[in-house]
Amino acid sequence: MSAFLEWLADRQRLSASTQNQALYALLLLRHSFATHLLEVNGHIRWICGAFMNGRMIAAFIMMLAMGAASDTSSLSQDAAGLLPKVDHLVYGTPDLRVAVERLEKLLGVRATPGGQHPGAGTRNALLALGPATYLEIFAPDPEQPKPDSPRLFGIDGLAAPRLVAWAAKGTDLDQLASDARRGGVKIGDVGSGNRRTPQGVLLSWQFTNPRTVIADGIVPFFIDWGQTPHPARTAAGGATLIEMRAEHPDPVPVQKILSQLGFDLPVRKGVKPALVAVIASARGRVELR
Repeated sequence: MSAFLEWLADRQRLSASTQNQALYALLLLRHSFATHLLEVNGHIRWICGAFMNGRMIAAFIMMLAMGAASDTSSLSQDAAGLLPKVDHLVYGTPDLRVAVERLEKLLGVRATPGGQHPGAGTRNALLALGPATYLEIFAPDPEQPKPDSPRLFGIDGLAAPRLVAWAAKGTDLDQLASDARRGGVKIGDVGSGNRRTPQGVLLSWQFTNPRTVIADGIVPFFIDWGQTPHPARTAAGGATLIEMRAEHPDPVPVQKILSQLGFDLPVRKGVKPALVAVIASARGRVELR
């Protein structure tokens, strides 16, 4: 009996983690049905001896099957839904070095230096979160004069690092912005940006102006890298974005805007607005907000 309870506890721990759901789904694919049936039968024989109830056994088998199906279906929703649309997360900080060191302790990966944003008074460092997704650590640049206008994402007022915004992948941004406005969502005007990497490579992009902030940064701005190689390709690897959600004091209208734009980002009621990213790394599952 104790062995069965230990097995059940292990399975509950698996279900609690999206990362482990992925692992469990892979195991289901790797092993044959007969192998899993044999494992289950080991427990069924104990149940049968204790209860002598065939209907209970059948119900128990169905419960396990439904649980496994639920785990794998939620995994497939993530794989086909929100996460492939995420270009990057913006992790604002008053001090780039402090944020880089903090993330290295959390994830076991040291961010790659990105570069300066000329005239904007900012610089960044990058961590890849997938083949075409990354975490941008965004900070004031002490080597540039303070700009006349406030720096992006409100970093001038930050006391500590936090997720301040996110960018979604987009193409034909003028049409995208026009369609969004017709639907009542006033995203930013389309503009362009560039920066040069420490290796001298010029990166350029188009984006909807991130100064147009909707729902405290929970609604994304859009970015199109065009012919520029995606920054995730050269960013430090070893971490993967596995889940995203948001919190807001008034979640219903925020969820509606996200749905209009085609994003299945869950928004829960919270005391203050927040983006939450769950990242898998060699040091385990980390929740960043």
